Amino acid sequence: MFEIIPNYHPILVHFTVALLSTASLLFIVGALAPPSAAWKDTCLTVARWNLWLGALITLATVLAGWQAYNSVAHDGPSHAAMTDHKNWAFPTAGLFIFLALWAFIQRKTEKVHTAFVVLIAIAAIMLGATGLKGGDLVYRYGLGVMSLPEATGDGGHDSHSHGDDAHHQPKMKNSPSHDDHSGHAH
Repeated sequence: MFEIIPNYHPILVHFTVALLSTASLLFIVGALAPPSAAWKDTCLTVARWNLWLGALITLATVLAGWQAYNSVAHDGPSHAAMTDHKNWAFPTAGLFIFLALWAFIQRKTEKVHTAFVVLIAIAAIMLGATGLKGGDLVYRYGLGVMSLPEATGDGGHDSHSHGDDAHHQPKMKNSPSHDDHSGHAH
């Protein structure tokens, strides 16, 4: 098998987030749909399959995340952030796995229990929080990434072309322009 830098967690986690957030949304929509809606059963069937597949891949995601937690080079502040991410990831994964088992047991039932819908909404919020904390590990703490090339001079802005449209983009409010480097750290 080929090596993934730093490990498989960044690949697997995207499937977990996509499948479980889709399942959550479809369960909520399906549960709120009027009983006469022709698409309600299809919506709930697709929700179940997304939840089941998401729960399976989540097991692999958690294992890869545990391996990353114990192997990625880090300092004190990033260790605290990794621990916070882990402390959100385990209960979130556990809740989704519980919900997947519940959905499997109740798969022949046409109506989705209100408690199930409430729990999957909570699980989806927890998934979002866990994902944000994981994103912080990469984008705020730089965990698991290879070093960037050293920026020289103006940070490389004049060393390459962004295309004709890059210098004609409208400025965003509270954001420095492309040519104004005063608000941008190098």
